[in-house]
Amino acid sequence: MKINKLHLLNYRSYQDQTFEFEDGLNLLIGKNAQGKTNVLEAIFFAVIGRSFRTGKEKEIIRWGENYGKIEAEFDNGYRKITIQIVLNSQHKKSVLVDGISLHKIGELLGRTNAVFFSPNELKLVKESPEDRRKFLNVAISQTNKRYFYLLGRYEKVLANRNKLLKCSENIDVVKETIDIWNRSLCEIAEKIFEERKKFVDELAPYAEKAHEYLSNGEEKLKVEYKSDFNENYGQNLMKYLQKNLEKDFKLGYTTAGIHRDDLNLYVNDVEVKNYGSQGQQRTVALSLKLAELECNKNRTGQYPILLLDDVFSELDEERRKRLLKFTQKTQTIITGTEITEKNNGKVIKIIKKS
Repeated sequence: MKINKLHLLNYRSYQDQTFEFEDGLNLLIGKNAQGKTNVLEAIFFAVIGRSFRTGKEKEIIRWGENYGKIEAEFDNGYRKITIQIVLNSQHKKSVLVDGISLHKIGELLGRTNAVFFSPNELKLVKESPEDRRKFLNVAISQTNKRYFYLLGRYEKVLANRNKLLKCSENIDVVKETIDIWNRSLCEIAEKIFEERKKFVDELAPYAEKAHEYLSNGEEKLKVEYKSDFNENYGQNLMKYLQKNLEKDFKLGYTTAGIHRDDLNLYVNDVEVKNYGSQGQQRTVALSLKLAELECNKNRTGQYPILLLDDVFSELDEERRKRLLKFTQKTQTIITGTEITEKNNGKVIKIIKKS
C-alpha cells in the first residue's frame, strides 16, 4: 500500500497545494508550525474518513473559506484508488471513492490502510483507558468492517440503556424494559470482546519484538487485554448488569461492559503507565504502532502506509537508527525540523506561504 499524491484545497494552513510521494522513505522537513502535521492528518483522514485531531471537522477548513477538500491517490498493489473528502461549513462532509459518493464511512474502511504515530500517542500509554480502546477500535476497524459496525450497534444500545437509567423516575419503571437492552448489550459486547482479544493476542508478540528491538534488548514489553469478564463474556456481563442494576440506576449510566475494558502494559514486569519513565512510555507507544503495522500486513497481505509525526525529536540517536531500519518494510512518511540521519529517502521541504 502506498500514497502517490495528495492535493489539499483550503485545508487548515494550505490554500492549494499538492504533494507527491515515493516508495520507501519520505521526509517532510520544515520549521515548527509550518503545517507538516496537517499533511499526515489529511492522509489519515482519507484512510479512515475522520480526523484524529478534532471531532469538529468544520475547524479543518481554512480560515475564511466555506469549504475544503482532500484528494489522495493511493496504490493498493493492484490498482490506483482516488479518495476525496469534501468538507463544507454548512453541510455534512462528502466522501468519494473514484468519483462515487459513499453513503457510510464504513464503506471507506479497508480500501486503503495506514498507521499513524505522533508524540501525542504517549496518551495511549499514560492516560485513560478510553485512549487505549480508541487505539484498538481504529486498528481493528481498518481490517474488519464487521467490527466497525458492531461498535456502532453497541454505542446505540448503550445510549438507550443509559437514557432509560437516567430518565426513569423509579427503578420499577426501569425493570420493566431493562432486560431487552441488557440482552442486546451483552450479545454485541461478547462479539466485540472476541475480536479485541484475537487482535491483542496477535499484537502482543509483535509489540514485544518491536520494543526489544528499539531498546536494544534491554527491555521486555508485555501486552494484555484487561476485562472483568473475559471468557463467557456475555454471560458474565449479564450477571453483573442484573446484580448491579440499583447501582447503575443511582449513577444514571452503565458501569460495566466493553466500553470500560482496557489494555495492561508492562515493561520488565512493571506497569509502565504509572511507573515507567517518559522514554519507556514513548517506546511502548511506538512499539504498539509498529506491531499494528505487522498485524495489518497479516490481515491484508500488504504493509500499510506508516505515518510518523516528529518522531526523531523524541528518540536518541541509536533508536532513530533502529526505527529507520525498521521502516524499510513499507512506505513511510516522517515529519521533522531537520534531517538527523543519513538516508536515501525523498525530502519534501515545507515552507509556509504568507
